[in-house]
Amino acid sequence: MNALTGTVAAVLGLEDEDDVRRVATRARDAFPTPAARLGLTAGAGAVDVLSRLLTGRPLDALDADRREALCKVLEGRPAAVRLLETLKIPLLQAAATELLPAPPRVPYEGARPDADLDCTPSSAWPSRTTADAIVIGSGAGGAMAARTLARAGLSVVVVEEGRRFVAADFRDRPPLERFTRLYRDAGASFALGRPPVLLPEGRAVGGTTVVNSGTCYRTPPHVQRRWSRLGVPMDGFDAYLDEVEATLHVAPQPIDVLGRNGLLALEGARRLGWKAAPLRRNAPGCAGSGQCAAGCPRNAKNGVHLNALPQACAAGARIITHAKVERILVERGRATGARARRPDGTHLEILASRIVVAAGATQTPPLLRRSGLGGHPGLGRGMAVHPATSMAGRFDEPVVSWSGVMQSAGIEEAHGDGILIEATASPHGMSSFVLPGTGRELRRRLAESGRLAVLGAMIADGPSGRVYGRRRPLPRYDLSARDAARLRRALVAMGRILLAAGAREVLTGLPRHPIARTEEEVSEAVASAPVTDLHLAGFHPTGTARMGGAGTPADPQGRLRGVRGVHLVDASVLPTCPEVNPQLTIMAMALRNADAALADG
Repeated sequence: MNALTGTVAAVLGLEDEDDVRRVATRARDAFPTPAARLGLTAGAGAVDVLSRLLTGRPLDALDADRREALCKVLEGRPAAVRLLETLKIPLLQAAATELLPAPPRVPYEGARPDADLDCTPSSAWPSRTTADAIVIGSGAGGAMAARTLARAGLSVVVVEEGRRFVAADFRDRPPLERFTRLYRDAGASFALGRPPVLLPEGRAVGGTTVVNSGTCYRTPPHVQRRWSRLGVPMDGFDAYLDEVEATLHVAPQPIDVLGRNGLLALEGARRLGWKAAPLRRNAPGCAGSGQCAAGCPRNAKNGVHLNALPQACAAGARIITHAKVERILVERGRATGARARRPDGTHLEILASRIVVAAGATQTPPLLRRSGLGGHPGLGRGMAVHPATSMAGRFDEPVVSWSGVMQSAGIEEAHGDGILIEATASPHGMSSFVLPGTGRELRRRLAESGRLAVLGAMIADGPSGRVYGRRRPLPRYDLSARDAARLRRALVAMGRILLAAGAREVLTGLPRHPIARTEEEVSEAVASAPVTDLHLAGFHPTGTARMGGAGTPADPQGRLRGVRGVHLVDASVLPTCPEVNPQLTIMAMALRNADAALADG
């Protein structure tokens, strides 16, 4: 703990011992998984080692001035800069939670009640049961497939690794604490590569729809045409999209709860003459709490735990929680059931002739390999992740970006180039945007964070990723030169929007050129930054078990090749990057593929 407290004091420029202790404790306790904690303590230990080498003393033995001087030395060493940039994310999250004023409490009067779900913990589920169909995963794809099958009269069991969360779970805990419990690996999942890419994935009844931003784009027509050329018949797909939109109550986000962050994005785009508008979302009754990524405390966002899953349960489907499917059971080339592990290590088996896989693009390939179904050479290959990065602008007036709709406005001027820009600000204390500097400069920047407006951009990438592994996924993603150039164009575009909106300076997120005050300075900073300086996240992994013509792991209707009775309905089957937030696309494709599963008898 001494190394962590010393690192907190040095990197964040904190001098009050009570503040240091609170932030260090929050940073440590926020990450409940051993792997995430190990990463944090190892990083702090490495900084402490550097202190001993350069000063002869551990960090916690240095006074404030010597810690400040050490940070300035480390900022001049590229390897140390990468270490500090990585550590700053959890430390800033903890500091924002502990040291900044709490965000205004959103009134809960009129909040939507939790839905009726037939959920049974795996500890209370019999060790051997039967069903007509098993759905592995309860997220966007799994929920829609379960509803289709249950409404057709089949007995359906949905198996979910995570737990059920209700609105009360989101009301009294800070967003950071909720975030680390709602996401796999406490939100620290990532793909190895140059640079590494953060891959946050929800793990709950409702999957990532519980924690996504609620942004709802229809599958673009040119993407549908591309998929048709790749062997996936798309006739009638718009009707499936219509059904999904009706289920989710998709509508343009009203201006009155948009928040200052979104309004500034729209103003900057207007001054540039660029196409922009409030985003279409599945959030009727949104009060602008800005907490979508950590669970909506009002149940205003229509995740599938509030519509498709209760509709499936009303038709007879049942949900098992806290159960990780280890293997799909197969006899003589046909699926016969699934075996899942409870948290205590014991197992349960469900026998069924239809297996619907909706585990997600990173989890589906290892599951199929564990089941002896991973022989297709294309399985795990071709992963696209929508690489995303962010930029902030500092304004004279308060912005309070975490107040209002989390992802509020879309700027589509460069969408023809595969660049989609969205005004997006994480909940208070949970931002992954990396403020510049260390020590006292970073402390000052944190104190001024209420004056920052934040934009995010994601690009339509090529399929340059791959998921290895059997026991657990081991993603690898190497950003191509073409996609790196597209990200650079996205950064320049965000800088132009922020400056046009009146930002006094742009915080680029690039450690070697963190501040720019003109469009020319933004362009120069972006052009000179090595690709390893980019802070990247991938929010929508797709394509690891693609459907299509000959040569893909799944046929045009999502049936896994080489076995009868296994159907894929999650993001893994999408043939290429969908180029927009993919929730509607995944759900519509699940409806389509579930209809094929029914037709198989």
